[in-house]
Amino acid sequence: MRSRIPTRAKRWLFLVHRWLGVTTCLLCIMWFLTGLVMLYVPYPSWTDEERRANLPPVATERVRLLPDEALARAGVTAFPTTFRLEMFQKDPVYRIVTQDGRLSLSAATGERLGDVLPAEARLHLLETFPGLRPTFLGPVNYDQWVVSQRFDAHRPLLKFALGDPGDTVAYVSSSSGEIVQNATRSERVWNWVGAVPHWIYFTPIRKDQPAWRQIVMWLSAPLVIGAIAGLWIGVLRLRLRSRYARDRITPYLGWMKWHHLGGLIGGVFLAAWIASGWLSVNPFGMFARTQLTVDQQSAFAGWTEGMAYGVTRDALAAASAGASEISFRFVGGRPVIVTRGPGEPRLLDGATGAVAKLRDAVLIEAARQIRPGVPLESVRHLAAETVYWYSYRRKRPLPVLELRFADAAATWLFIDPTTGEIAGLSDRSARAYRWLFNLLHNYELPVLLRHQPARDALVWLLSIAGLVVAVSGTVLGGRVLMRRRSQSRVRRRSQSRAPAGRRPSPADPEARTAQRKARRGGRALK
Repeated sequence: MRSRIPTRAKRWLFLVHRWLGVTTCLLCIMWFLTGLVMLYVPYPSWTDEERRANLPPVATERVRLLPDEALARAGVTAFPTTFRLEMFQKDPVYRIVTQDGRLSLSAATGERLGDVLPAEARLHLLETFPGLRPTFLGPVNYDQWVVSQRFDAHRPLLKFALGDPGDTVAYVSSSSGEIVQNATRSERVWNWVGAVPHWIYFTPIRKDQPAWRQIVMWLSAPLVIGAIAGLWIGVLRLRLRSRYARDRITPYLGWMKWHHLGGLIGGVFLAAWIASGWLSVNPFGMFARTQLTVDQQSAFAGWTEGMAYGVTRDALAAASAGASEISFRFVGGRPVIVTRGPGEPRLLDGATGAVAKLRDAVLIEAARQIRPGVPLESVRHLAAETVYWYSYRRKRPLPVLELRFADAAATWLFIDPTTGEIAGLSDRSARAYRWLFNLLHNYELPVLLRHQPARDALVWLLSIAGLVVAVSGTVLGGRVLMRRRSQSRVRRRSQSRAPAGRRPSPADPEARTAQRKARRGGRALK
């Protein structure tokens, strides 16, 4: 029995690899090809940078309500995590987000924006994209480009065709009038052979977040097992010293040879890539998704209920200067104004409008309030990208202040000294996820991201090796299924023709030979 265990284990290893490969190789081919498309065409998104670049400058001369008056008029007493001024149609509006929800208030009339009508949304698009003729396509609750949960607060969305050369469609929030998404024709076409199948992002599936997560998790898990089993088999069947006939290192020929050698070359990459993709949905809650709570953000701001921003009309006028967004914040109890527009962001004193600069001591003391009583291990200025702070499809601010806390989660906090904003948060779990997913799946290393052609070449090379394994596995799997089907057909035919009381012979030639030998052996014993 002890001597048979390795043989049985190997047999099960081969069976697991064969049948998982038969059922999942086509899925693996799809993931490789769509991943290469995503290398060049990401999923459509309307970023904050796009919003600021397209919105017209804030007309501060039309502001009648100052920030404190706007909060009082709206009845907001909770800490605002977002409080900014921007244009809607021809009037400036306050966008306010608290833990109780979000609202928009006209800075010119003091009226709260209710349900936005299509005509109002169209006027906003005309102001945002001058020279275009938006066409209303109707209200939508869900479609392929607004299926994520982050759009839930804006449903139903008002969909428009902008009428530009790129055939862009834009989605406007029916509750606030904000543009929340856009997608060009090129993005829509390429994403149907890119991100949509790659992420299993089809609308009926994706709009149910828990179900979508389970589907992705249980689709990719068998591939992980099959890839690891195949890598193990590939090593077992490899001979570098006592080689096979004709000095071969593999016993296989034809497609099996390609599958074996391709698996040896790209097997580690294939297993790591599939496993990291499986980790993208955080299976079984393996990684903590740590974020700052509203209370922690309030502690960093040094905010207490009833605290006034104290912004004057002179400060507001000084903040305009071509800015398309004016944000009002506190840092360590000090009111500040952050303006953003075509150039770099500016930090102004909330009361006077003078250009301000926050000292490191102020930022460090404000950060301590997020983890009160927890000592700081280190504080340092980052002037260049690191393996934990880098730009990838989202520009990270530099320089940045990095603070490392000595708490159980080993929290790191990144603060932008230019604006006084918390730019990022990382803990031990997030850093592990960074290596297991962002590196192994997207090859996010600053040195590679700075040399995009080299990164693209590496991804193409490894993807081709993975495709060789997947395509050859598909061919071999198809042959197995066809052979099984043929054997089943022959077996059924022989059973239907066999005389009554006589056992039909197996369809497989080897099985028939074994049966004849058994019969001869039985006669000899008699």
